[in-house]
Amino acid sequence: MAEAGAKIIALDIVENIDRVFYDLATPEDLDETARLIEAAGGEVLALRADTRSQDQVDAAVQEGFERFGRLDIVAANAGIGTTFAKTWELTDDDWFNALDVNLTGVWRTVKAAAPIMIEAGNGGSMILTSSLAGLKGYQHLAPYVSSKHGVNGLMKVLANELGPHDIRVNSICPGLINTDMMMNQPTYDIWRPDLERPTKADAMELFDTFQVLPLKYLEPEDVSKTVLWLASDASSVITGVALRVDGGQYGRG
Repeated sequence: MAEAGAKIIALDIVENIDRVFYDLATPEDLDETARLIEAAGGEVLALRADTRSQDQVDAAVQEGFERFGRLDIVAANAGIGTTFAKTWELTDDDWFNALDVNLTGVWRTVKAAAPIMIEAGNGGSMILTSSLAGLKGYQHLAPYVSSKHGVNGLMKVLANELGPHDIRVNSICPGLINTDMMMNQPTYDIWRPDLERPTKADAMELFDTFQVLPLKYLEPEDVSKTVLWLASDASSVITGVALRVDGGQYGRG
């Protein structure tokens, strides 16, 4: 986004959340994001905020709007993975943490941004991060799957509500992406129960069978480029679409 000339309002909770089985972003990660944006020639306002809090999201969006004078693009990407468990064995925290971050956090982000964009009358684009799990029913991931299905449903409603204001709303549904959410020991254990403490290389033997394209997983940049396209004029007539970014995993025969 910065390389394309966007001014960025970047926000993250930058702390861990109970029952999430891998480390989330740190304050240093947010600082590094800001540094990279500036190195790419962009401007950034990097803020610590929890998307589960409407007051915090409202304040961040308002501060960014006052600084930059416009709000044209929303990329609602905050999300967490959840404990692997059968649905009836989940704790309340397993369920509500995933729903509160992955779905309610997206709603709160839209709730903060939409009135500003409507009043400005400049149109715009919203891109909501769902998942391939928003289109399929993966076992042992009921909170995550439910939240990501909800994101796609929310996207379809918003596309209808915001379309008359020339604001497009789409979601992206990534597959296997090379991030800490996917690349961690508990995930390797789930995918390779035949091995004691399997490694990333062990898991890759299975991941390699998932995609139609000859790759084991996608990189974050593959998703970022899709976000950029959905934010750009090149997709000016695309709205209400849940776009798969998965190397062909969904259609694998």
